[in-house]
Amino acid sequence: MEGSILVVEDEPAIQELVSFSCASSGYKVRRVESARAAQEAIRQELPDLVILDWMLPDRPGLELLRDLRGEERTRSLPIILLTAKSAESDKVAGLDAGADDYVVKPFSPRELVSRVKAVFRRRAPQHSGEMLSYGPLTIDPARHEVSVDGKPVKMGLAEFKLLKFLAGHPERVFSRSQLLDNVWGDHVVIEERTVDVHVLRLRKALATAGAQGLVQTVRGLGYRLSARSEQ
Repeated sequence: MEGSILVVEDEPAIQELVSFSCASSGYKVRRVESARAAQEAIRQELPDLVILDWMLPDRPGLELLRDLRGEERTRSLPIILLTAKSAESDKVAGLDAGADDYVVKPFSPRELVSRVKAVFRRRAPQHSGEMLSYGPLTIDPARHEVSVDGKPVKMGLAEFKLLKFLAGHPERVFSRSQLLDNVWGDHVVIEERTVDVHVLRLRKALATAGAQGLVQTVRGLGYRLSARSEQ
């Protein structure tokens, strides 16, 4: 699966349509019916993307959106607003509040999934399901295959997920805790030093193709994927 999605929608038929469409496209889907339930679900496990209905039974989805944008843990969480409000002023309000996209009801399942993929491409490329390329590196998420200059490279699942995340954000430095949250999930209890072990294994795998230098250590900060020489 290429990412987890939390569907926040109180209308059963629409909730089922959205959930089925996303699950059929390979995403892991959780569903809730209220803002309070959404906050609890996010507290327990941070999703990769939220599809949020504007009109919820306990409070407006727009208020929840603003709350999520105001918290450090969820500030960069991709969010698609789902609503029957089609006026330009409503769209502007939703986007100004921090929504990454705005889908008006009624909508086609294909359009929704297309917009989900587009948001993932912009905000979290490692979950888009599309090929990732950087320098000599090519990653095929669908086939779980990695190659360097066309040469296949074998590695474990954890190392593949780590490399896929780094390839989605090349040149950016991530701390151990950030890598744990983004690769393993912030609901999983793992020692930060575990990241070092998987980085070492990843480098050993890439070394078979002479590319171990792609995964670089930035002293005092963390790790990055870079085709440039280490400083």
